[in-house]
Amino acid sequence: MNYIDVHCHLDGGVYGDIGALMEKLAAAGVKKIVAAGYDAETSLLGRELAERYPCCYFTAGIHPTELGKYREGDLEKIAALAAHPKCVAIGETGLDYHYPDTDKAAQREMFLRQLRLADSLSMPVQIHSRDCAADMLALLKENAALLKNGALMHCYSHSPELAAEFSALGLYFSFGGASTWKGSKRAQKSIAAISADRLLTETDSPYMPPSELYGVFPNTPASIPYILKNMAAIRGETEEETAERVWRNAHTLFRKLKNQSPL
Repeated sequence: MNYIDVHCHLDGGVYGDIGALMEKLAAAGVKKIVAAGYDAETSLLGRELAERYPCCYFTAGIHPTELGKYREGDLEKIAALAAHPKCVAIGETGLDYHYPDTDKAAQREMFLRQLRLADSLSMPVQIHSRDCAADMLALLKENAALLKNGALMHCYSHSPELAAEFSALGLYFSFGGASTWKGSKRAQKSIAAISADRLLTETDSPYMPPSELYGVFPNTPASIPYILKNMAAIRGETEEETAERVWRNAHTLFRKLKNQSPL
């Protein structure tokens, strides 16, 4: 089976030898990974890793909780990185209202700027959406024209009912290790409800390991087989069926993946 992790983080120095990690992924059957950028620095790192390792791709973007680090010119750097043949999306960007000191207006403005950038470049978007469901849905509905190149709601955590409304806007949804946890009923109901042609797998590494690896740090993209196995069980499918669909969905959404071969 071909496994893919459409959203992981490879920065922070928590993995040790990255080359050894890539060998571990190959042994686990994880053929492609997407290193998600969340500021100019990590987006640049994604490019460096993508150039070094055939299985690695990347995204370039500004995360909503990283706006304090933003400097004039950073969005231009993101645009330049997006031209790289292995940059598959703008992001991760979005809204995050989890913290009490959130500047919602600033987050909204930066999110919109990146949606416009993605549209101008004919690229999809990787969206971070935390504790902001109503505002996220309203903003995306108001700017639906900017989503015509596709968008991923990464690590989806809202309700299955809202998933139907996001689906109507053409969004895809990825689920990680948290979806395997016993208490993650909302994620599991969403996995069951969302159309098979909109589902993807991710880890959001190095955090949120699947239940089989509880307490392990760092979590790595090598845990994708556990996540996919759980997804298949929820949907009453074979792992092979789910893996094939997820692989196809990823290449449909992230068109640049088609330009490169697996390992």
